[in-house]
Amino acid sequence: MKMKLVSFVTICALLLVPTIVSAEATSGNIGYGLTPGRLKTLVAAVVGLISVVIGGLSLVRSSGRFGTGNGRAGAIVAIGAGLFGIVLAGLHLVKTTGGFGTGNGRAGAIVAIGMGLLGIVLAGITLARSRRTG
Repeated sequence: MKMKLVSFVTICALLLVPTIVSAEATSGNIGYGLTPGRLKTLVAAVVGLISVVIGGLSLVRSSGRFGTGNGRAGAIVAIGAGLFGIVLAGLHLVKTTGGFGTGNGRAGAIVAIGMGLLGIVLAGITLARSRRTG
């Protein structure tokens, strides 16, 4: 039971690590290190990762494998965090210009949107399961 949780958190962390590494390694002469655009998308990706972790924990709780309860509160928090991460990343995508590799964080924003969506999907599965079981 705990091994599945550790595996889940590890996979979520492994989704975020390539984003950080690609944000640190620039291919051109635009800039090096953590630019303001990359920092904004990093915040959105962390919020998305929090959404995925909370959604996963609520899903495990709803199946009765971890703790008691149906996981509805965690699912609602995961939906809120996922939506917040998607909004942050979406606003960044709308405001920035240029392509990938320019240091503005567009690729990180796309990854952050994906993570927020994954957190919302996990929370939706939890809510559907909690309605079915009572």
